[in-house]
Amino acid sequence: MNRFRKLLFPVAVVYGWVVTTRNFLYNKKWLGFRGVSYKKPIICVGNLSVGGTGKSPMIELLVSYLKDSHDLAVLSRGYGRRSSGYLEVQPNLSASQTGDEPLQFKQKFPSLRVAVCEDRKTGIEKLLPQADVILLDDAFQHRKVIPGFSILLTAFDDLFFEDYFLPAGNLRESRKGASRADVIVVTKCPDKVSYARLQEIKFLLNLASHQKVYFSKIGYADTIFGISENLPLGYLKDKSFTLVTGIANPDPLVLFLKEQGFSFTHKKYADHHRFSASEISELKQEELIITTEKDYMRLQGSLGKYALYYLPIKTIILNKQESFFKQTILEAIAFMKG
Repeated sequence: MNRFRKLLFPVAVVYGWVVTTRNFLYNKKWLGFRGVSYKKPIICVGNLSVGGTGKSPMIELLVSYLKDSHDLAVLSRGYGRRSSGYLEVQPNLSASQTGDEPLQFKQKFPSLRVAVCEDRKTGIEKLLPQADVILLDDAFQHRKVIPGFSILLTAFDDLFFEDYFLPAGNLRESRKGASRADVIVVTKCPDKVSYARLQEIKFLLNLASHQKVYFSKIGYADTIFGISENLPLGYLKDKSFTLVTGIANPDPLVLFLKEQGFSFTHKKYADHHRFSASEISELKQEELIITTEKDYMRLQGSLGKYALYYLPIKTIILNKQESFFKQTILEAIAFMKG
């Protein structure tokens, strides 16, 4: 916790009391605080902190497991969209209508049913007649819905059990909220991490008997993708380019590109940044822009005619555990289906 955020600790105490009281009421089902459960499998992916844990690539990993064997749907709030209410995402919609991540899911998996709705209960009930499995994106704090299975993500360099409530730290709710998870995935692990450190983290997570833990890292594609062409990543070797990011934590991407020996400048914006007309005008002066897939969803409509490319990422489960992770998900779905 830096010095400035320490000064905000009294505010964090008040915030923590409010969210802890809310969770207590939901746990006790008092005063109308009651969640709804469903007969069909509902899988929640979320975190205890704000942003930067890798929810989107985790959703995409789950989609890759389930899309061919289930009538699958993804439901998101659609953070940052200008629309409201329930909306089924189509590939030709804009990120301002859908939010960047739902549009990313739909464009990557065109046959996948993707919807946005700020009220997850309403969204689920509209999707259920057509879907037999629903993935809830970033819904761990949405207590109006009781998922059948919950996956909690925590980043290796920002572990929830070492964090504090907002605004002194990054926690949206108490560390005790982790007890609602069936699986905890420690994401964004470095390429070189000792077995002893992973075991230490596993111990500090203080897992309940029903919980499993997996570790993952970010994997980068060997191709950059543009509106009209795809190029090998090595194309950037002798080029100077501008990296544009509007994500919670761009440090792993910056480090990866530096490790490749690339020469670039970095324009860093806040997570889910909505680019202004003046910022777009400035970006049009750049000869070559590389961005994240999520940022590309917001930039493609404005910079589509310019040299704009994105580098996809994916979740890689460590220590040869991916088959076990996949089996955990499949067994959970089979159990929820009865």
